[in-house]
Amino acid sequence: MIVSTKLHIPHIRNALVSRPRLMHKLNEGMDAKVTLVSAQAGYGKTTALSQWAKQCSALVAWVSLDKQDNDWIQFWSYVTASIQERVPGFGKAVSSLLEKGPSESSETVIKALLNELNRFTNEMVIILDDYHVIELPAIHDSLVYLLNYLPPHIHLYIASRTDLGIPTARLLAKGDLHRIVIQDLRFQLDEGLVFFRDMTNLLLTKEQVTELFRQTEGWISGLQLAAISLKRSNNIAESIHQFSGQQHHISHYLLEEVLQHQSDSMRDFLLETSILSRMNRSLCEAVTGKMNCQVQLERLEKLNLFVIPLDDQRNWYRYHHLLSDFLQQQLSRTYPDKWKQAHINAANWLENHGFEEEAVEHYLEGKQYANAVHLIEKNLQTLVQSKSVALIRWVSVLPENSFAEKPMIEMFYISVLLGVGQWNSAFQRVEQAKIRFQALQEKLPDAEWKRTMGNIYFFCAVMSYLQKDLVQTSAYFELVEQYIPEGSFFQTMGRNRYQGYDAFDDHLAFINDLHAADAFLLKWIKTWETKKKYPFIGFLYVSYSKLLYEWNRLDEAELYINQAQGRKDMQPFARILIQISISASRIQQAKGNSNRASDLLEQLKLQINSPDYDLLMLKIEAEQACLSLQQGSTQDAFDWMQGCGLAHTDEVSMNRLTEYLALARVLSACERTHEALHLLERLNLLLSKEDRLRDRIKALILQSVMLQRLGRDEAALVPLEIALLLGEPEGYIRSFIDEGPIMAKLLSVYLKGQQSSRLRNTSGVSFAYVKQLLQAFHVTPEELSLKETLTEQEMRILQLIGNGFSNKEVAHQLNISGETVKSHIKNVYRKLKVNNRVQALQRAKEVEN
Repeated sequence: MIVSTKLHIPHIRNALVSRPRLMHKLNEGMDAKVTLVSAQAGYGKTTALSQWAKQCSALVAWVSLDKQDNDWIQFWSYVTASIQERVPGFGKAVSSLLEKGPSESSETVIKALLNELNRFTNEMVIILDDYHVIELPAIHDSLVYLLNYLPPHIHLYIASRTDLGIPTARLLAKGDLHRIVIQDLRFQLDEGLVFFRDMTNLLLTKEQVTELFRQTEGWISGLQLAAISLKRSNNIAESIHQFSGQQHHISHYLLEEVLQHQSDSMRDFLLETSILSRMNRSLCEAVTGKMNCQVQLERLEKLNLFVIPLDDQRNWYRYHHLLSDFLQQQLSRTYPDKWKQAHINAANWLENHGFEEEAVEHYLEGKQYANAVHLIEKNLQTLVQSKSVALIRWVSVLPENSFAEKPMIEMFYISVLLGVGQWNSAFQRVEQAKIRFQALQEKLPDAEWKRTMGNIYFFCAVMSYLQKDLVQTSAYFELVEQYIPEGSFFQTMGRNRYQGYDAFDDHLAFINDLHAADAFLLKWIKTWETKKKYPFIGFLYVSYSKLLYEWNRLDEAELYINQAQGRKDMQPFARILIQISISASRIQQAKGNSNRASDLLEQLKLQINSPDYDLLMLKIEAEQACLSLQQGSTQDAFDWMQGCGLAHTDEVSMNRLTEYLALARVLSACERTHEALHLLERLNLLLSKEDRLRDRIKALILQSVMLQRLGRDEAALVPLEIALLLGEPEGYIRSFIDEGPIMAKLLSVYLKGQQSSRLRNTSGVSFAYVKQLLQAFHVTPEELSLKETLTEQEMRILQLIGNGFSNKEVAHQLNISGETVKSHIKNVYRKLKVNNRVQALQRAKEVEN
């Protein structure tokens, strides 16, 4: 739930001291991407930004952050909502992604936000107040990504007690970071004189104000606390001399002074309400049990006692953090029972008024674990989607016995850990849960206990799969069959939402042992294929079909994919449908049915019905781009590249691996092979690190093909040999032959070199394997040695030359440079062993015949 008061610019009093120097300094931030207002508590960061925001000519979106916002989804939801407050209708695509939950990649969300900001043409300021409460590295990383591509008309202002948790050196060097520090925020002497003259009614001499400045070093809160204290002093001069020279001592000394001079009822009110991050009359009455709370709030504001109105109607307030921290420390240390009861009272009110997530926080502080568990259980599905970090934190502080008999909380918690990539933590909890829930057999109804154990065994199977142990995975699946033959809810959870990471959708992307995968997949397809409502089997059908395809057993691959297409239980699950149709399309293209291959992907777009439709289209359109290249339609692939939002310089991640591989292909086809190779170098490093054999082989093959196209034949054989070494034990075939004639040529050259022992790294690849691959092309090495195969681009250039086009006209037709055309013509001459155009055209005809 979005708390609207956190999106309001805090109210400022009309009588504030005018600070033209500071306002000018803040204005200078409009020339930078990000302005950091950094100082410890009490230097007026919020007040200064509020004052500046009220007079800023640009639109200002404001977020007051608190510790609950140390959650990736929550943080960016508030940022998006703050902009929506100023620009109605903004960020619908972003909100849709954020609603999806933690399985969404941060890069995708931030790119969507950047796209929206680019479409908005007016100048805008986004202010993040109290950013120091944000500690989650994922938030810092996504903020860095945002800043890297932030449009010039958008400016970020961040108020924090500490330096940013992001690298700032490059921002500073480029002039993108503007800093406002303590020296800028603290009062100057002339401002202090105005403050004491106009806002305190204290008749202090210039010397006394100067002494206060010496003691406080212009610290604004210190001066405010001093003013409150001095109003009650019978000897102002002596009181000023008693102040310590250290801010920590000043604040505690003065706050204690302030608290001691309040009435008993006001002191109790301050202490008990200090636990609230925001408060109104009703909430304060619930916490304190007193009925005069609105009077107390207004009195505090009139006394300027560090209470800040959060709206112009004076309904909601919050304490200055300096006062809140001090009061909470006093309450918890001196009155622990009151501390506990205040949290319980606050939680009850918040729960009754629909603020259930905030209520959980207070129930936990008040050690009311049963109430916290009740609310967590009630909101489990929402929490898993949008508050996964908070859920992990809450469950981790709950005593184990508080949800020992709440299996679903444990299960959802494990699913969240898996979703956010904390596999080791998930594994530990699965093992603990297995032991704990086995002991509940006599306490739970038999059906519920079996369902619980079946779900636990399903998670055990998942953990075994993540350890690439298919034998153990199969053993746990047998237990799942025994306890919940109808299947687990968790098997299809989130299957209609976008997920960039494909380890659970495409098993061959994760499992390296194809022979073990063959036995595993076939066993469970045969076990589950008779079940009418078991959509989880769809992923197994797809993976097995892809395995048969890789082994070039196309008819069998088509048979299994047709079985998947014929099942009605797959229809609601977009991620399953996408995998099925992509696999079916590749099979049809390999069998020479190009139109059918294209139609399958077009029809797939009409079948998808998901909140993440636009994101799911990214995967489908990347596949269409690759298919276009196979079918010779470079322009369609080029159009995809122009709009895909990817670049070869991106920070690559597993979340969009298939799209980056597609980008590399298209870059090369568009004569940008050096950029493609730069991208593939980094993809190879990532895939090697992640131990992804199949995709690493594909990337190596692509590298080899691209180097050959550049005329670097010797270099091209190096990644080819690595791919052959990796691919032979598992029987990889289609990954090689799908590259077409250019791969046939490379394999032929490799085989000849290996047979003549002229290559350096020849050990490990058998002649038989290379010959098997060449036979799959339906050509022999001898045939290939008679003619060099031209690339598609070289063939296009030769055809244009045959039609009478000059080099310049060829360059214009193909949208490439004249130098590139010359380079291609040289390669054609070399391959065909000719010296001019006439000979090249004649030789090309002979080759075709």
